[in-house]
Amino acid sequence: MVHGEALIEMPLDLYIPPDALEIFLETFEGPLDLLLYLIRRQNLDVLNIPMSEMTRQYMLYVDAMREKHLELAADYLLMAALLIEIKSRMLLPRPVEDPDEEPDPRAELVRRLLEYERMKQAAQQLDALPLAGRDFALVQVWLEQDVEKRLPDVNPDDLRQAWMSVVARARVHRHHRVTREELSVREHMSLILRRLQGCGFVEFELLFETGRGLPEVVVTFLALLELARESLVEISQAEAFAVIYVKLAETGD
Repeated sequence: MVHGEALIEMPLDLYIPPDALEIFLETFEGPLDLLLYLIRRQNLDVLNIPMSEMTRQYMLYVDAMREKHLELAADYLLMAALLIEIKSRMLLPRPVEDPDEEPDPRAELVRRLLEYERMKQAAQQLDALPLAGRDFALVQVWLEQDVEKRLPDVNPDDLRQAWMSVVARARVHRHHRVTREELSVREHMSLILRRLQGCGFVEFELLFETGRGLPEVVVTFLALLELARESLVEISQAEAFAVIYVKLAETGD
């Protein structure tokens, strides 16, 4: 079907190049690869290669290569010459008993084939390992960290809740006694500063003496707010609804 219509006859103006379709049954990486393929395909012993049959099959492949790709046949022709030389040397008569008898002419070729097979297996094992870009992707991550961790600002609602908790505890210790006591905000400011001296962070609730009654708690709270307004103390909280801490300001005396 072409554009929705059945094509049942070959178009007269259709041009097909001679080399439009080319099929490669086997591909080899060199002469040793071809020899090793021929040996393994016929289950031959690499230590006892039948040179006559092996040379015949090898030359069939080289002849086919010379017809298609003459420029690629140089290395294969060199190996073909070596195979013919080995075959010729094996056909020469040898003395029955000669202490100086030459080694097997196939020895060097066998050594090269075994070495090539080991290298090929090692390359296949390396190729099976995970490869970046093929089996997994690399990811780069940048981490940025501040030198000094800044605590978030105190929420007024959290400060109110902490104050209400202090007031509730102060009411528990309230006495039914009418007295007149003059309390100084400035004096309590000095008491808070002396208490924070050298202590670092102190919990907000520990600055109040709830056992002395509600007036004492109120004056202490006013003194704490005045110190914060004059930037003499710092009030901080790590997160919402967490404990509130008070410390001396770094710029304060």
